[in-house]
Amino acid sequence: MELLLSSPYFIALLFFIIAFTYSSVGMGGGSSYTALMAILGFNVLAIPLISLTLNLFVSTIGSYHFIRYKHARFKLILPFLVSSIPMAYLGGTIQLDKIVFYWILMISLMFVAARIYLWRNTGMQLGLGSKGKIILSVISGGILGLIAGIVGIGGGVYLVPLILVLGLGSEKEAAACGAIFIWLNSAAGMASRLQYNSIDLTEHIPLIVAVVVGGAMGSFMGSTCFSAKVMEKILGVVILIALGFLMQKIF
Repeated sequence: MELLLSSPYFIALLFFIIAFTYSSVGMGGGSSYTALMAILGFNVLAIPLISLTLNLFVSTIGSYHFIRYKHARFKLILPFLVSSIPMAYLGGTIQLDKIVFYWILMISLMFVAARIYLWRNTGMQLGLGSKGKIILSVISGGILGLIAGIVGIGGGVYLVPLILVLGLGSEKEAAACGAIFIWLNSAAGMASRLQYNSIDLTEHIPLIVAVVVGGAMGSFMGSTCFSAKVMEKILGVVILIALGFLMQKIF
């Protein structure tokens, strides 16, 4: 296994699989990129910038596909973005112990996995009016944006399940919102981090190529071919993969 993990081709294959799987449900894959790079021993300061770069490529393609096939609801995503973008920028200036985030993310992913595999009724009827939904979205967006900026992910791993759990949108609408949310928050987080750190991306070109191809294929399949039921199963696999990476890092 150590020999495989030292092969740039095998590593690129792993990133391709992550990008394909995550992009099919509107995510960029930042949580798994981050965990995988930490396991592989990447430079700690470089990990958030590399992860955000990969997120930008995948979510750009994903946003295009989900918008092109008319799954994006800008009234749904806008309240999240109003608060998340400035908070993602702020989060990019904060340095925290990543182990703390890994624990928070692991608990959150366990909750999402339980929703998919254990709960038959995956939505919650909150009985909120339009104003209540906007307030909830703004507050949630700010929290998710801050976390995304601090850790160097797009935040879609939280937003997509949140939209589904709260019954704010369908699977494809949640995926479309996730892709747009990740793209803008990754851009904000990167803009903030580049003021203090910079990296040479040329040595990571194989990873960029892998996620571009995987993201293009996954987002196309998610926006055109996969049914809502299939997408939820894929989301479940995504969560389990992320949990596996995080548990290996923590324990």
